[in-house]
Amino acid sequence: MKLTGPFLIILATLMIDGIGVGIVFPIMPDLMERVGASSTAEGALWGGVMMSAYAATMFLFGPIVGSLSDAFGRRPVLIAALATLTIDYVIMAMAQSLWILLIGRVVAGMAGATYITATAYIADIAKPDERGAAFGMIGAAFGLGFVLGPALGGLSSGWHIVAPFWIASGLAAVNVGFALFLLPESLTSDRRRPFGKRDLNPFATIARAFAIPGLAIPLVCLFVFEFANMVYPTLWAFWGREVFNWDGFRIGLTLSAYGILIAAVQAGVLPQMTKRFGDYRTLLIALIAAVVAMGGFAWTTAVWAVAVILPIAALSDMAPPLMTAYAANRVGEDQQGVVQGVIASLASVAAVLAPLAMTGIFESYVDDTGVYFPGAPYLLAAGLTLLIIPLVMRMRAK
Repeated sequence: MKLTGPFLIILATLMIDGIGVGIVFPIMPDLMERVGASSTAEGALWGGVMMSAYAATMFLFGPIVGSLSDAFGRRPVLIAALATLTIDYVIMAMAQSLWILLIGRVVAGMAGATYITATAYIADIAKPDERGAAFGMIGAAFGLGFVLGPALGGLSSGWHIVAPFWIASGLAAVNVGFALFLLPESLTSDRRRPFGKRDLNPFATIARAFAIPGLAIPLVCLFVFEFANMVYPTLWAFWGREVFNWDGFRIGLTLSAYGILIAAVQAGVLPQMTKRFGDYRTLLIALIAAVVAMGGFAWTTAVWAVAVILPIAALSDMAPPLMTAYAANRVGEDQQGVVQGVIASLASVAAVLAPLAMTGIFESYVDDTGVYFPGAPYLLAAGLTLLIIPLVMRMRAK
C-alpha cells in the first residue's frame, strides 16, 4: 500500500496515542501512593482494578463507537475520541483520590475509539489484498509509541509525579489538530448506514457480527490468540524475576527490545511476507512462530535462549493484523466500524480474563507446596494457539 498523506496522518496519530498510553506506566506505583494507597500491594490491586475497568468499558462501548463511525463517518468520531482523551489526561493529572482516577479510566475506555476508528479508516482506503500489511503498519506505529512512552514518562516524572499526564494531554491535543486540519473523511455518505437503537446494545451487535457468514471463525481465532498472547504483558516481569532473578532494568530492557522487534516485524517483515507468500501462508507462519516461542519460553532456563526466542515471538504478532484483514474483507464498507469495534470488544474481554487465568496458573506452579514449573502459563498459551490452527486452515480464501 502506498504511504499516502491520510495513511501517514493515521500512523502519526496512533504513534502519538501509543506514547500517551505508555508514558504513564512508570509512575503508577508513585501515583497510587499519591492518591491514597497505603501500601504497594494496595496500589497494585487498584492498578489492576483500573486496568479491568478500562477493558470492561472498552468491551461495552467498542461496538457502539464502531457503529457511530459507520453512520457519521470516521473523522468526527476520531476527533471526539481524541478530544475526550485530552480532557481525561487532565482529570488524571489533577486527581486527588483513587475514585477520580478510576472514573478517568472509565472515561478513557468509553473514548477508546482511536484504534477502532483508525483501523476502520484504513479499511476504507486500502484495497482488500493490502489490508493485512496496512493493519500491520498500524500496529507498528502504535507499538513504537508504546515503546517510546515509558522512557519519556520515566524522564518527565523527575520534574513532577503528574508531568507525564500533562504531556499525554498535550500529545492528545496535537492529535486533535492532526485530525481536525489534515485528515479527510474516508467514508463517503453513500457508504454509510443508519445508526439505530439496536446499535446501542453491544451484546446484540457482537451476536450480529458472529452471524455474518464467514466472520465467526476469524473472530473466534482473534479472541483465542489475544487471550494466549496476553501471557507476555501479564507475566513477563514475574517470570523473568522468578526464572532469571531479573531486576526492573533488565525486565524493562527486554520488554523494550520486544516492542522494537514487533514494530520492525509489522512495518518491514509483514509487507514483504504477504507479497511473497500471501496472507494465508503468512498467517500460518505467524501462528507456528507463536507456538514455538511460547513453548520455548515455557521450558527455557537460559538467558541466551530468551535472546533467540524473542525474535520468533515477534513474528507471531503478524497474526492479529492478518486475521483482522480477513474479518474486514468479509463485510461491506458500511460495516467496517462495527466489525473493528467487535474485535476491540473481544480483545478487551481477553484482557480482563487472561491475566486472572495466567497469574493463577503461575502462582500454583511456583508455590513450594506444588509442582514447580514457572513456564506453565506459556505452555497453556502455546496449546491454545495450536488449537486455532485447524480453524485458520478453514479460513483459506477460495
